[in-house]
Amino acid sequence: MWLIDTEHHSLRKFDKPPSRYAILSHVWTSNEQDFQFVIERHNRSRLASKIIECCRHAKLRGLEWVWIDTCCIDKTNSVELSEAINSMFKWYAGADVCFAYLSDAPADEDPTAIDSKLRLSVWFTRGWTLQELIAPKNVVFFSHDWTMLGTKDLLAKVLEDITRIDIDVLRLQAPLSSVSVAKRMSWASSRVTTRVEDAAYCLMGIFDINMPTIYGEGSRAFRRLQEEIMRTSPDQTLFTWGPSLSHTRRFPP
Repeated sequence: MWLIDTEHHSLRKFDKPPSRYAILSHVWTSNEQDFQFVIERHNRSRLASKIIECCRHAKLRGLEWVWIDTCCIDKTNSVELSEAINSMFKWYAGADVCFAYLSDAPADEDPTAIDSKLRLSVWFTRGWTLQELIAPKNVVFFSHDWTMLGTKDLLAKVLEDITRIDIDVLRLQAPLSSVSVAKRMSWASSRVTTRVEDAAYCLMGIFDINMPTIYGEGSRAFRRLQEEIMRTSPDQTLFTWGPSLSHTRRFPP
């Protein structure tokens, strides 16, 4: 597991996660700085503001380390990539705090208002951010200029309205295993991923599943996910869903 030092913004590899670290949840853009850029850079002023701000807020909380998916995974190493994807839910769950950066959310509004732009943020439409919302105990939401908008606990009712995820699940007062397979699938049904395979891989933590990641397998990834769920769970609501999240036999409960 690679993490970024919040003081010097350099990468360091850990055999296991440190006891305290922050983690970033965000929507990727077309010009993200990856692992190779961060580890090989010579001009330290060139780091993206998103990385700098995340480190700054972590340091303010007394945290030395940050994990960011765009630059803390060596994606040229297929073994490391697969391990990271299979471990990601646990990494989010183990974080001291998760910073959810909503780049399209303004700072000068009431996020709880029925017409708030926060409710329309693209962050709520992405596949990977589903586990990034559920897994951590402490999620802090930030606007486009890194103004704090609220916490998962304080915004729980708004988040339930947006995502249809029960407040008890958001607050970790009810285990995911207490929620039917079909309902958990329904949380992801309107979300999108850039890669076809990620529609399955981003749900592995939601269903406590581990399986090899094979980019290039296409929709076969979702079928493998279903097979693993069927192997480990007696919940028959799995059969509500067809061969993909966009194909259902009936509306899930």
